[in-house]
Formats: sequence, C-alpha cells, structure tokens
Amino acid sequence: MGGTTRFPVGVDAALRAAGWQPGRWDIKQAEEWADRLRAYESPGGHRHAVFPAAVEAWAEFGGLAVPAATGPGRQIAPNGIVIDPIRGLHLARTFGDLGRALDTEVAPLGEESGSGALLAIDAEGRVYAVDHTGDWYAGPDIDRALATLIGGAKPVRLTTG
Repeated sequence: MGGTTRFPVGVDAALRAAGWQPGRWDIKQAEEWADRLRAYESPGGHRHAVFPAAVEAWAEFGGLAVPAATGPGRQIAPNGIVIDPIRGLHLARTFGDLGRALDTEVAPLGEESGSGALLAIDAEGRVYAVDHTGDWYAGPDIDRALATLIGGAKPVRLTTG
C-alpha cells in the first residue's frame, strides 16, 4: 500500500472521485438497508443475514458508484462497482447457500457494473463476487477487495472439495 493512502493510488483516486473520503460514515442509510434486507423473505422462505461487518461496509462505502478505470488493470480489465446491498435483495437463497458452503454468514454488498457479478461480504469482512461462471474471492477485507476489483487484479475462484 502507498505511504499515506489507505488504498493503492489509482484505487484511492477512483474512490474519492466517486464521493468517498476518509471518515465517510452514513449509518442512517446502512441501517435502512439492514432493515429492508431483514424484512425480505424469498418465496422459498430464504432470508438475508445482517451483521456488523456488512453494516460497517455499507456505512462507509454504501451508495458509491465507481466507474471502471480506463486502460488495463493489473491482471484483468478493471470493473466498475456499485456499493448497494439492495442489488442483491432477491438473492437471499444464493447468499445463504454461499454462506453455508463457507461456514459463515454472507450478506449482499453491491454489484460489479461491468460484469453484473453480485458482491457479498461475510461475517468476518471477507468479500466475494458471484456471477454466472461461479463464486470468486475478492479479498480478506473490504479495503483489499476494493483494490482488487477497482484495480483490475484477478479474484480467486472458489472451489468445492
């Protein structure tokens, strides 16, 4: 990581351009999302998990829409991201299944605007992307996941067994 920035320079610039700044904290919006997710039940009876790591990520980064960077990423083309857990509202079963497979709880985080992959966060703060090709590990915490996704590093495919 850079000397004075929390994120790699390009990622820091992209986040700031989208409206993030150190100390950003919209707990009111995060609590509204938490209430809406808790109230949702799928037709099959699946519900969302809501826990502190998710609420904290929503409070700091919620509502940000970071466009995809122009030019090449570190390993793959960078994706734009939107931090809005309601993008995953109708995937309670998908996130529940992922959580069971990982032996943790998983909550929606947002979406990659380029690929349409849905982003999720677990109770320990690890971040994942779920798309039509599988489930991906984006990072051990929100900071490194944002650096991976915005910076164009390749996430790691989750495999079973």
